[in-house]
Amino acid sequence: MGNCVGAPVKSLSPASTRPPSPGRLTTKSISSTPTTEKLSSISNSTFGQSTGSGISIDEVYPEGRILEVPNLRIFAFAELKTATKNFKPDTVLGEGGFGRVYKGWVDEKSLNPSKSVAAMVVAVKKLNPESMQGLEEWQSEVNFLGRLSHPNLVRLLGYCWEDKELLLVYEFMAKGSLENHLFRRGAALQPLSWKLRLKIAIGAARGLAFLHTSEKQIIYRDFKASNILLDSNYNAKLSDFGLAKNGPTGGESHVSTRVMGTYGYAAPEYVATGHLYVKSDVYGFGVVLLEMLSGQRALDTSRPSGKHNLVDWAKPLLSDRRKLARLMDPRLEGQYSSKAALKAAQLTLRCLAGEPKNRPSMKEVVETLEHIEALKTRSKESKDLPSRHIARNHSPTPVHQCSPLHPRHDGTGSSSSRANHHQSPTLR
Repeated sequence: MGNCVGAPVKSLSPASTRPPSPGRLTTKSISSTPTTEKLSSISNSTFGQSTGSGISIDEVYPEGRILEVPNLRIFAFAELKTATKNFKPDTVLGEGGFGRVYKGWVDEKSLNPSKSVAAMVVAVKKLNPESMQGLEEWQSEVNFLGRLSHPNLVRLLGYCWEDKELLLVYEFMAKGSLENHLFRRGAALQPLSWKLRLKIAIGAARGLAFLHTSEKQIIYRDFKASNILLDSNYNAKLSDFGLAKNGPTGGESHVSTRVMGTYGYAAPEYVATGHLYVKSDVYGFGVVLLEMLSGQRALDTSRPSGKHNLVDWAKPLLSDRRKLARLMDPRLEGQYSSKAALKAAQLTLRCLAGEPKNRPSMKEVVETLEHIEALKTRSKESKDLPSRHIARNHSPTPVHQCSPLHPRHDGTGSSSSRANHHQSPTLR
C-alpha cells in the first residue's frame, strides 16, 4: 500500500486573527455585521485568492492540499433550523464542551435544507452560549479545517454566524467515533477486528502526517480516540481542530503555549513545561495505538490500583514478546500473528518515548503500519500469543460515557453518549 504523505504544502496563519478570549464571549465580542463580511474580517490576512475550481479537491489531490481560501457554504441560521428540524432533541448526535451536535438534511448539490428522502445527511455543531470554548475554537475550526483538504480529515462544509449563534456544518460520519467502537459494549457495536484496527490506525496516521508535513507544520494538539471518526467504510478521519496550532518557526524546536488537551493523551513534556513539539502529537498517537491493541482506555480509575494509567502499566509489557499477551485485547484472539503484534507494540513504544526527538515522525509511523498490514493475517507458527494469559488480565470495559469535566461530542459521528469518570479529563 502506498504512502499517503504528500509533498510540502502551504501553511496557515490563524494566529494573526486571534479572537477575543472565549471567557469573555459577549454580545459585544460577536459582530452584528452581515455574515458575508464576517469571514473576511476573521481571515483577511489568512486566506488568499480563490482558485475558482468546482472540482472536488480530494479527487484532484488525493494526498491532500491546503486551499488558498476556504471552500465553505455560509448558512443562514434559519436554514440550519430547518435542516435539523428546529434542533429537535431526537436529532442530537452528541454533546461536547462547544455544544451539541445535531443531524441535519441538505440537498447534496446546493446544500440547501431538504426534506427529501434522498437528502444528504450532515452534522451541525451548535455553540452553547455558556461554553467556555466558544468563539476561539469556532474560529480555529474555520481557519484550519476550512482550508485543509485530505481524505483523512473530516470535511467542513460551511458555517453560520448570526448575532450570538455560532454553528459549523460537517460531513456526516456514519460509524461514529473510534472511542465508541473500542469501549462501548452492546449488540449494536461489534468488536473491531485486527484488520479494521490497522486500517483505522493507518488512516488516522496519514491525516496526522499530512498536518506535520505542511510548509509550516500544523500541530493537532488533541489526538485521541473520540476525535477519530469513521465513515460507513471505516475510513478514519480526524475531527475537531479547535486546539490546532501552527508549529515552530525560525529554527525553533517547539512553541510555548497554554497547556490544553486531554489527560492521558497529552505528551509529558507539554504537560510539564507548556512546550509543544510536532512530535507531541506522535505521543498522543502512541496512546491511541495502545488503546487499540489493548482494548482499554488511557485512563480508567475503575481498574485495579497500578493500572489506572494505561501507559504506565503497559510500557514494560510492550517490549517483551512473552509478556505482550497480557496486554492484547482478548477480542482479537486468533486474528493476528505474533510478529505483527510485536511490531505494533514496538512502534507504540517508540511513539511513547519520553523525549520528543526519540519518537518517530508520522511518516515513519505510516510506513511501519503499512508494513504490519502487509504481513499475513495470521502466522502459521504455533507461537501466536496464547489466550490463556489474556482473560485473567482484562475486565469488561464499562459502557462508555463522558467526563463531566469534558463532556464528549462525537464531532460528526452517529453515536451519542453521556459522561462518567472513564473519560479522560481535559487540560483546558
